[in-house]
This record gives sequence, C-alpha cells and structure tokens, in this order.
Amino acid sequence: MNQPEQQQLLRHLPGVDAVLQHQQVVAWQRRHPRALVVDVVRQAVNEVRREILAGRITCADHVDQDAVAARAGDILAHRTQPHVRGAINATGIILHTALGRAVWADGVVDGLASELKGYCTLAIDRESGKRSERHERLEYILTEMTGAEASVVVNNNAAATMLVLAAMAGGGECIVSRGQLIEIGGSFRLPDVMQLSRARLHEVGTTNRTHLRDYAAAINDDTRAILRVHPSNYRIMGFAGQPSLDDLVGLAHENDLPLIDDLGAGALIRLEEFGLPHEPTMAESIKAGADIVLASADKLIGAAQGGVIVGRLDLIRTIRRHPLYRAMRVDKSCLMVLERTLMLFRDIDRLKRDHPTYRMLAASAVDLQTRAEALAVAIGAEAPTVRTEVVESVGYLGSGSLPMEKLTGWAVAVDADGVEAGELARRLRMDDACVFGRIDNHRLILDCRTLGDTDVPAIAAALGRCTA
Repeated sequence: MNQPEQQQLLRHLPGVDAVLQHQQVVAWQRRHPRALVVDVVRQAVNEVRREILAGRITCADHVDQDAVAARAGDILAHRTQPHVRGAINATGIILHTALGRAVWADGVVDGLASELKGYCTLAIDRESGKRSERHERLEYILTEMTGAEASVVVNNNAAATMLVLAAMAGGGECIVSRGQLIEIGGSFRLPDVMQLSRARLHEVGTTNRTHLRDYAAAINDDTRAILRVHPSNYRIMGFAGQPSLDDLVGLAHENDLPLIDDLGAGALIRLEEFGLPHEPTMAESIKAGADIVLASADKLIGAAQGGVIVGRLDLIRTIRRHPLYRAMRVDKSCLMVLERTLMLFRDIDRLKRDHPTYRMLAASAVDLQTRAEALAVAIGAEAPTVRTEVVESVGYLGSGSLPMEKLTGWAVAVDADGVEAGELARRLRMDDACVFGRIDNHRLILDCRTLGDTDVPAIAAALGRCTA
C-alpha cells in the first residue's frame, strides 16, 4: 500500500470523540466509568492508526466508526472481566500449578459461600469473648492429624522454611545434605532461602550419597539445627543414599539440636490406598521424633495455598514470636478452607468421594474410559466437523508431587478440519468455557482424569463454538 492510500485511510479513521458518540459506546458509559470507556476508545483508535501505518490494514471498512467501536469493545471486555477465573483442566495433571493446584471440595466451597459474606471468628475466643491468636483456630485438627504438640500456618511452604530457619537457626549454622539443596519452580532455591533467613548453610556429603558420619563431623558450637529435605519433586537414582530419619533424629537429639523435616508435598495419609508408592506422612515424621515438620497445604492436603508447620510446643512458640511470622501469616479464607479440608481426612471413604484430588486419584480405568466415550459422543453432537478418538493416556499428580509416578487413564484425541492442534487449543482456552488440554503428536488431547461430569457438555459446546 502506497503513502497516499495510507493517508486516505488515516483520514477515514474517526477520532476519539466521534467513537464516543457511537450508540454502543454510549451504552457502555451507563455501565462503566466514563474515564475507562474513554481510555479503551483511545487505545482502539491508536491501535488502528498503528496498523494502518504498518500496512496491516488496507480496507476502509476496518477503520470506520463501527470497526473501531468493535475493537474498543474487545479491549473493554478484556479489562473488565476477571483475569483469575474458572477453567476446565483437561491436561491430566491433577495438581496443575498454573491452573491453581488443588481443586477445593464442593462441601468446602459451599460451606464458605455464606460465611465469607460476613464476619468470622478469626482471632477471638467464643467462650470468653476475648481476643485470641488465629493459629489457635486450626491447632486442634492439625495436632490431631499429625500427633504434634502445636502448629502454625503461613502463606506457603517456602515461607515456612524461611520462618523456621530464621527463628531456630538465624545467626548460626544449619546442616543440610548436598543432595537435598533443592530448587522448586525455577526460583525457590534452598541456599537462597537460608541466606535470607540468616542461617548459614553447612553442606555435608555429596550429591548422591551422604552418611550419618558426615552430619556428625559437621556439628560444632555454631550449629543450631539439622535440616532434612524430602525429595518430593525429584529423585536421585542408582548409587545413592541418605541417612534414615530415625538416625538423623538420634544424632540431633544426642547433641541437643532440633531436627527439622521438610516434607514438601505434605502427605497426611498412606498413598498406597491409591496404588501409589509410599510418601512419608507428617504423622510418621513426628512419631519418628522430628522436632519440626513442614509441608505445603495446597498439594497433597489439597487446600488453599499455605505452609503448615507442626512440632514441639516450645519451638512453635519461638516461631510464632519471630517478626517474620506476622509478614507470612495467612488470612481468614485460607484458614477456613484448610480447616474444612482437613476434616475430610478423618474418613478415607469420604476423602475418596468428596476430596477432588483423591477422587481423581481413585478413579478407575473403567470410569475414565466411560467418561472419555461420553465426551467423544458429546463432541460429535456439538461439533460435527471434529474427529475424535478415545485413547489411552498418561497423567501425573503434578506440582512436584511424586514426579516419577505415571497415572494411566483415558482421554479423547481431537482433530478439526483446517485447524492446527495448537490453534484449536488456543481457541478452547479463549472460549468462555476456558478449556486447557495438551498437545501430543500434533493432536489435541483432552484427558478425562481431571474432568468432572459437568465438564463433558461444557467442552463439547466449546468445541462446537470454536469450529463453527
């Protein structure tokens, strides 16, 4: 396009004031602040102008008042709709970090709906009417579940690690095996956290093998604690070894040192119930003599994001008194979700039925295949141009929990005429249903392990809209 043609299009481009007089834009101003509407109209006009100058717009129909108002409408919708919103997880990864990790149980959410609209008993004793501490609200159930003497909850397990190290080993040394100097999520590194906590890292052993004698030789007058980090998000295979928790507890206590056990994923029950390998539970760690045990609240516990700290009463009191605790403590919604989720663990049958994470883990191959077949039928009815195939699939627990364990199940592979798999996946993500699948061998895969019954018609309708 030559310069005269560009100038002609620029002359056709309406100004902000003109677009504000458009019937549709006038209606927006009755529902939204005028300043916001003016801003999105100005953004739309500027975008069209840039595209004309870049040669991407060559038709006058794309620069008239209707076209600019339509573009402004898209911008307004993007800026007024919540960006953190519900989604359908068809990836097969149960604890999908990018999709919010654990799904909360219906009973937990339904119970909170009315209670979050008003005040709550966050930090008050009902019997006396006097002010209390928020950690007291959940201590009864966390000690019940773990056998610990006391507990405290902070905003995630990284915060729990930093707080515990600052309170118990700040200004001194903490002994850690080189094979346990973890990095999680690309940014959380244990050595960095220790440095910020003012606890000095004393590495012992080698990457693959650390002996009890390595810990014993490292103990000195500056030693404040021994830290064991469970490799919940990685495995060292082959010629490798670490001292048992029992041995580390014995060594620590012989030297009047506390043993801190960071379990990461935070198992409360034996995962063998679900055909998975054993993952050490918080109760097992406390029973073995660990003085402080740390875990995530939003992985195997399946509640809101949080870091659970349980252990000896005197040490928990020290942790609560540290100035960092106030900066890391959680709000009422986190505590309410965590308490109600913990109640599900009292009954394994109820857990399998009502807790989404464990319901997904417990799903049988027959049930998953049945759901996949139902999804394929529903897609055929709603999106006749889409080809489907029910296929076997592999999913994962996710969020660094049991990374080596594959969860076999069933999924629906989807192909749409004239639409590449990546583009189809993008359209599903941008649809009102907000569906996330995965690409495998140039096909879109919709894994049924992470789907509920109501997701089946929603996905089928979304595919119908995306391929119409």
